[in-house]
Amino acid sequence: MMDDAVTARLKAYVIDSNEALEFKLARDEQDVEDPDSAFGPEMSHQIFGDSETIFGYKDLKVKLYYSAGCLETYLGMTFSEKVPKDMYEEVEPDNVLPKIADKLAPPVHDNLDSFIKSLKNDDNFKPYGELLHSFSVSDQDEIRNFQVYKADMTCKGFREYHQRLQMFLLWYIDAASFIDIDDDQWHYFNMYEKYTSVTGDTRYATIGFGTVYQYYAYPHHTRPRIAQILILPPFQKLGLGSHLLRAIYRQYLGKNEVKDITVEDPSINFQRVRDYVDALNCITLPSFARDLLCQGFNKSMATEAREKYKINKRQARRIYEILRLRSTDLSNEQEYRMFRLDVKKRLNVPYKREQHDLRKLESALKNLDKKGNVILPPVEQRIQTLEKEYRQLEEEYKRVIRRLDESSEQ
Repeated sequence: MMDDAVTARLKAYVIDSNEALEFKLARDEQDVEDPDSAFGPEMSHQIFGDSETIFGYKDLKVKLYYSAGCLETYLGMTFSEKVPKDMYEEVEPDNVLPKIADKLAPPVHDNLDSFIKSLKNDDNFKPYGELLHSFSVSDQDEIRNFQVYKADMTCKGFREYHQRLQMFLLWYIDAASFIDIDDDQWHYFNMYEKYTSVTGDTRYATIGFGTVYQYYAYPHHTRPRIAQILILPPFQKLGLGSHLLRAIYRQYLGKNEVKDITVEDPSINFQRVRDYVDALNCITLPSFARDLLCQGFNKSMATEAREKYKINKRQARRIYEILRLRSTDLSNEQEYRMFRLDVKKRLNVPYKREQHDLRKLESALKNLDKKGNVILPPVEQRIQTLEKEYRQLEEEYKRVIRRLDESSEQ
């Protein structure tokens, strides 16, 4: 067995893989050398396992750099010390780079000088596909220009570019998987920043992307499902996600064959963006007028949201709740109470259904054993759970409302 002293010494060679990873999106050589241009992953378990650790090194830095436009890649690592071979027999350091390299699409540089030279290739990089949307954002007294394009695999070079880009999913979206790029039902939406380089040339930098799958809906409709949306970390907090989502929406609005737009397992952050954009849209609809919201969710709201903005019924109900909370006088106890009861009634529907199913099961089991009881959660426990669920939801709604209020003031 390994003694405590050896174990303690070996622990010094265990490092958090999230802290070891260093990403960059380099527009020029200065970005490669600038420590402030680096950013890290939100997760790394999809590469380094559930423990998110790397063994065998001290002061490890795993460097994954990309050219900002066409995403040529550099992969390398540095460390101050590797675990000595004589510390404990059969203890080997992790083989770090191959775990990442297996997921990367070429070209991948293992020499930093070679990568820096490749940055010049961005001079000739142009966005793939059709320009859908151009807009500007003010960022610390600087006006920045962005564009959204829709592309497909028939665009020359796009297949290879998308394969490089999708690697970011593994670091930022839990349970992410690469899509089947040979399936032509996938639609690709990519965002770029249009900027001027130090030499005065117009360049394009990759900012983020979204993918949408075109599902069939009976009898002759389609139901686009947004599978992935990601704005890369250096460009977050600028409102770019809502611009990307609006550009995606515009591609499908007004098309009679599109039944509605759905989202596949939205993250909390994406759901906030979706709520904000959908709420901005629904504010303009007559059925969501302030004086109608207090009367409860109705069929007209669901119908108008779907016909005008392709919002499905479940999301339309959520937007109704957000807009009703926004119009509710929280100092009016009766008005506020009616809102809470309305939301809790909706939240309680799955529990009521579960209760019904359990009672049926209980009745069936009574003939099988002496006790034959299925224990239903106590009413008090359910009330507490429901209250907690409601409070969390209200906080999410209030975040969206604050953003709505800020946008109306601008």
